[in-house]
Amino acid sequence: METFNEDDIQYQQAKRQVERLRGFYSHLFIYVLVNMIIVWYNFTALKPGESYFQFKNFLTATFWGIGLLIHGVIIFISRTGFIKKWEEAKIRELIDKEKN
Repeated sequence: METFNEDDIQYQQAKRQVERLRGFYSHLFIYVLVNMIIVWYNFTALKPGESYFQFKNFLTATFWGIGLLIHGVIIFISRTGFIKKWEEAKIRELIDKEKN
């Protein structure tokens, strides 16, 4: 098994990305779990003949889902292109600053 130098910049970046991914997957798991509980509660609270498909029953899932989508975009898409280049340049700048 290969060991990694924890002072290595690439190791630190990979570790930070894994922590971000773990945070996103935790967020996703909690989203699914809580919304399943809300669906169950709303379904059991229906009056006879009442339809489940009402606006109020989807508010939490909708707005929290938008937040989850934004979280996913930040984690999976922002690592490419401009932001990744900016992060690498900033890391190099800070390392050079510490050396001097």
